[in-house]
Amino acid sequence: MSASPSSSAQQARQALGARLGEIRDDAGLTGRALAALCGWHPSKISKIEHAKTSPSPDDIRSWAEHCGVPEQTADLIASLRTAQGMWVEWRRMERAGLRRAQEERLPLYERTARFRVYSSWLIPGLIQTRAYTTAALCAIRERRGLVDDVEAAVAIRMQRQRLLHTNERRFAFLIEESVLRSGIGGSETMAEQLAHLLAVSSLANVSVGVVPMRPDRVRWPVESFWIFDVAEVNVELVSGFLTITQPGEISMYAQTFGELTEHAVYGAAARALISSAASSLD
Repeated sequence: MSASPSSSAQQARQALGARLGEIRDDAGLTGRALAALCGWHPSKISKIEHAKTSPSPDDIRSWAEHCGVPEQTADLIASLRTAQGMWVEWRRMERAGLRRAQEERLPLYERTARFRVYSSWLIPGLIQTRAYTTAALCAIRERRGLVDDVEAAVAIRMQRQRLLHTNERRFAFLIEESVLRSGIGGSETMAEQLAHLLAVSSLANVSVGVVPMRPDRVRWPVESFWIFDVAEVNVELVSGFLTITQPGEISMYAQTFGELTEHAVYGAAARALISSAASSLD
């Protein structure tokens, strides 16, 4: 993909900075003059307008007040929070434990009608078995030093899977073949997970595609991502969780999903790859 994973967050910060610069210009103030009115170092104005530093809500209140547009304060702070919310470090998201992180994502799933999911790391959460989810969340808890609320977090994720059985929703899952063959939790857990994957693929509203391992691929694997309708993309990275809302970037992920779809196999061919991976566990 041509854009960096965090470009949506950066674009949002740049857009806010540009908007604040326009407000200052419309007020007929130089950067130095506004800084003096706000009691700031002169360089702070330039850093905010060029997205080199992020303003605080209090900074925005002072900016709007001294530029004569206090009525714009609420909208500007909302834009700030949108920009800040696009990039969330794992330790911030999970500071209250894995259970809370699972709960906070449920409303997004419930309001989505069309899911497009690509996974190059793990079996996607909506089609995981309880044992596979437990193994995955235990590994995350240990790696990040979180409180031990794995059992509660697993229960929430299992409850979320009821969405698979609502006919008004559509699910398209694309999974790299390597995910089937490099599992977690041991052979028994993986065998159960692969059998469950075969069962899920038979649901009328679920499509499961497998991207085969081959030496002549044109579209290489990318970071795992979820597309929720056409409103939002979530990307899971090593250091954080990225929420993308820019239409142009959502289109890029949709295009990438389409390209990966062309390299995937479905139906009997996909089931053969899943069964082959299961057989290799013996």
